[in-house]
Amino acid sequence: MNEATQDFIRKHRNDDVRQLALQAKQEEVDLVFALDQIAGWQTARRKLPSWAAIDDIHYPPHLSMEQCSSEQTARYKTRLVQSLTLHQEPISHHPTTLVDLTGGLGVDFSFLARGFERAVYVEQRAHLCELARHNMPLLGLKAEVVEGDGTDFLHTIDHATLLFLDPARRDGHGGRTYGIGDCTPDVLSLRDELLQKADYVLLKLSPMLDWRKAVGDLDEQWVSQVHIVSAGGECKELLVVMQRERGAEPMKVVCVNDDSVWMPRHFEAGHSAFWPKTDGVLTQNGMRFGPKREAIWPKTQEEGIRMYLYEPNASVMKAGCFGALCEDFGVSQLAPNSHLFVAARLVEDFPGRKFQIEAVSSLNKRELKPLLQDLTQANITVRNFPLSVAELRKRLKLKEGGSTYLFATTLASGDKVLIFTRRPCTP
Repeated sequence: MNEATQDFIRKHRNDDVRQLALQAKQEEVDLVFALDQIAGWQTARRKLPSWAAIDDIHYPPHLSMEQCSSEQTARYKTRLVQSLTLHQEPISHHPTTLVDLTGGLGVDFSFLARGFERAVYVEQRAHLCELARHNMPLLGLKAEVVEGDGTDFLHTIDHATLLFLDPARRDGHGGRTYGIGDCTPDVLSLRDELLQKADYVLLKLSPMLDWRKAVGDLDEQWVSQVHIVSAGGECKELLVVMQRERGAEPMKVVCVNDDSVWMPRHFEAGHSAFWPKTDGVLTQNGMRFGPKREAIWPKTQEEGIRMYLYEPNASVMKAGCFGALCEDFGVSQLAPNSHLFVAARLVEDFPGRKFQIEAVSSLNKRELKPLLQDLTQANITVRNFPLSVAELRKRLKLKEGGSTYLFATTLASGDKVLIFTRRPCTP
């Protein structure tokens, strides 16, 4: 990169890339490269602040930047790996070694590598290897960059402390794939060799994947941990840890949402806490919930009992561990398909959003009228309900926003209800 291009990037780092692209070309400026660097830095400022803080880091074209891990999720993987290797007994003549068989931009690698004596980055695309050779020293890393196929490299190694793979989730036509067997490299066909050559194998899989099927495909006897990682309310990654020497400990399932981490205490494969059956009658603190709506809400309101509603975060929803949620936090599910929970107390550490229930109503206009009389706006959520948010908002004539949170859902009895709530301030 010549000095003119470098000056252009520094001068226009905060400018609109689309507007810059319309400018007249300057002979001494590599405009295509400069625009990639400006757009990359702007994305890194949001996703990878520690990278953005270092001058002269080089970034790939836009798509690779959007698809790369965020710093938040990369740091979580680092903590996960540290917990795995913390008490690892060193093998004689073998330094602790990380091998990333699917290097990509190298974000995950750059964070994971700091915990190992030797770190090997493997990537078959030449331009990404060139970026890695340039960036890793700037990030303070001494890394071995291998340009080649990860599967071929796997066949050449004897031992690694950790093998990390983020299989490509696009087919030959650019379409997304979500099954493990459809990704590249094919982890299912490589499983035995991966387990033979590493103490731990960490797989980063699509958040669209059904984690139960993924565990079943890989064979549960080799899977020690499953981590469902969300950030900003959106499920980002499914992490699977495999070990050849698992011991007798049951598989762990961990739900992570930003700073909230919950590991169900009662989970065992096939346990009813994860796949609960329901007869439509739920009990909480001696109070009966359903199947008749009238048996729940009016009685508790007349007795002056505060009721709270709980909405699980994205990772818990993805995990589907609703029975375990009830057991661990003492809440009750309103209905099997609604995935909303209630309790007569404020559960501060519940993994999700918490609301105090103000009122509950059917869709009957006469019942709704006094509740809507002074209400002009509300935040609406629809769960297992025949109307969309837009349709319900139009029907109720409510604008978006305000301090009221309205949940439209279906109870176990089949009754359609609107639950008026606000965010709780005190227990």
